[in-house]
Amino acid sequence: MFTTLAQAAESASASDAQLITAAVVGVAVIIGLITWLKLHPFLSLTIGAVGVGIAAGLGAADSVAAFVTGFGATMGSVGILIGFGAMFGKLLADSGGADRVVDTLVGRSSPAMLPWTMALVGAVIGLPMFFEIGLVLMMPVIILVARRSGQPLIRIAIPTLAGLSAMHGLVPPHPGPLVAVSALNANLGLTLGLGVLVAIPTVIVAGPLFGKLAAKWVDVPVPALFETSDEDKESRRRPSFAATLAAILLPVVLMLGKAAADVLAAESDSSLKGLLDFLGTPIVALGLAVLAGIGLLGRGGGMDRPAIAKSLESSLPPIAGILLIVGAGGGFKQVLIDTGIADVIADAIKSSSLPVLFLAWLVAVLIRVATGSATVATVTASGILAPVAAELSSSHVSLMVLAIGAGSLFLSHVNDAGFWLVKEYLGTTVVQNLKTWSVMECVISVTGLAGVLALSVVI
Repeated sequence: MFTTLAQAAESASASDAQLITAAVVGVAVIIGLITWLKLHPFLSLTIGAVGVGIAAGLGAADSVAAFVTGFGATMGSVGILIGFGAMFGKLLADSGGADRVVDTLVGRSSPAMLPWTMALVGAVIGLPMFFEIGLVLMMPVIILVARRSGQPLIRIAIPTLAGLSAMHGLVPPHPGPLVAVSALNANLGLTLGLGVLVAIPTVIVAGPLFGKLAAKWVDVPVPALFETSDEDKESRRRPSFAATLAAILLPVVLMLGKAAADVLAAESDSSLKGLLDFLGTPIVALGLAVLAGIGLLGRGGGMDRPAIAKSLESSLPPIAGILLIVGAGGGFKQVLIDTGIADVIADAIKSSSLPVLFLAWLVAVLIRVATGSATVATVTASGILAPVAAELSSSHVSLMVLAIGAGSLFLSHVNDAGFWLVKEYLGTTVVQNLKTWSVMECVISVTGLAGVLALSVVI
């Protein structure tokens, strides 16, 4: 990463080089504060974000304002989802619904096949759903499957996360691919079909196969989350498997309905489309899942009103630290975006003579690594490559969309709120998360690019 950014700096002006240097040094400082000085990640990210803004010439006041804006935007989206997800996850665990799902997954899969089953579940859940929602929905299942099966946590988590992440970056109707489809004027149906073709081997390589290796690198205990006492389990009935599955899949169905409406609904269907858009909005969909969970899981599991209230109340204190850290990650990302580093990288790469699909991937990679934002990487790369895409065949324009999507996933690290979300849920250190989650994202990105290049030869 540092070498590539340094090469970009050589072809830029002195002020552009200052931006890139500030970003690289800022990332290194944040990692040092957390791992060497043992400062809390929230404090380290805050110091690093403001420091990077000042060093990049943004100014002290503007740096603080950018951090606050990014923090607020992250809390307004991801933060609410984390809160709803924690409530749903605690209900899922306390009602015994998670035990129903886990018993089914563990009981019907051999130890060798369990990671493959989790990868499939992650991919199916991730097909219509934002990554953050998929993560907070699946985290109770990941933790309980690891606890019940006795397999290493990373061996179970990585395949599930790979399924969620690969679908999020490669397959419409996720926001990133849809932005690129629109900007490049690609065929949505063709892009979706090719995206699935690329995503399947990508999930296999980055999920069960890499997960086996990552579990050898990092061995962490299963977090003490979503635990219930043996007495509670024995004294209360559990909701049925059908009710539990309905509660889990409700937001999936709602978001899938919104996606279908975006693709299929005509202008004359505006009232129906408006309703589906509202119900499929991530915050609404997950909020409705919590309400449905109260009935299907809480009441279905024999919980009375005080028990349900206690479950919901106790779900929030454990995630307070997660919320602050994720918000600070979003603040750091916004500071980097406001410095204009994405434009610097885009200008430096425009005159390149690299193969067009590789160039599309590389532009997205550089901007993703520099800013921590997959969306910014996708939008910027699509804008740069749009003139080139106009000269390509329909199939290769769709492949360019996938190349950009793959690049936008590369190397999630300390400037990405998702990095901190995964780290805090799994209870890993920064270094352990870099060796597992961050490497997994790189594997997804590179494998996705390989799939795109392979398809470009045969179609």
